[in-house]
Amino acid sequence: MFYTNYATYLKKKPHILLTNDDGIRSPGLWAAASELSKIGYVTVAAPREQSTGMGRSLPSTSDGIIRKELVRVNGQEWSVYAVGGTPAQAVLHALHEIMEHKPDLVVSGINYGENVGTGITISGTVGAAMEAASQGIPSIAVSLQTEIEYQLSHSEDIDFSVAGFFTAHFARIVLERKFPPEVDLIKVEVPTHATRETEWRIARLSHLRYYDPIPAERDSLEQPGPIAYKLSEGINHDGEDTDVTILRRKHMVAVTPLNLDMTARVKFEDFEKHLRK
Repeated sequence: MFYTNYATYLKKKPHILLTNDDGIRSPGLWAAASELSKIGYVTVAAPREQSTGMGRSLPSTSDGIIRKELVRVNGQEWSVYAVGGTPAQAVLHALHEIMEHKPDLVVSGINYGENVGTGITISGTVGAAMEAASQGIPSIAVSLQTEIEYQLSHSEDIDFSVAGFFTAHFARIVLERKFPPEVDLIKVEVPTHATRETEWRIARLSHLRYYDPIPAERDSLEQPGPIAYKLSEGINHDGEDTDVTILRRKHMVAVTPLNLDMTARVKFEDFEKHLRK
């Protein structure tokens, strides 16, 4: 059906805001866009530059410049917004300046590399979804397991097609059923060799550190020396129901429900007595 009023058209289809932390040119972003466009109208607003590891940060040093660009992907042209800022800032600019109406869903990803365990607060992918959730919008953060050397790349050696399938799969579910009050967002981790038939499981967040820092090797503290990272040896000894185990050992898609309430689950009276001892 042809709608003469574009706003009416948007109301007939779900409106999805898509962002990421790998930058506007990331193949993972466009794999998600291609699949999500089959179920709704997609607005793409993502960081202008690679923004991995930004978490939910809102630095005052970001320029906030928004450039509308035309990107051609798989024969389809997209009008997109490249934002001079972090993933969380891209979400805020999209919600308050770019989009005329509040979206039905925000999707962040598909990320190069898994975001599991206690390090998820470092993730710009998860940070963008958390920022959207804080604005009251159901959100999904999607990551694809990759080797570390690919995680700051836009390598076309990585096949995002299956991760794109699962992105749309969970987007449909969330759009149809919404979240219960206890859930603000979900985190979806797709294993490297997954197929469309790969099973998925609900997983709790691992309490282990997934990556260990590698100190810089340099002769002087005044020399450039970024901290690198490696997989922690402890991840092979995690609980059976964690996102790390379900992803790495069971080779299933790990789906973790998250909320923004980071209050420790303790009895306040008991903890107060503990502090006053």
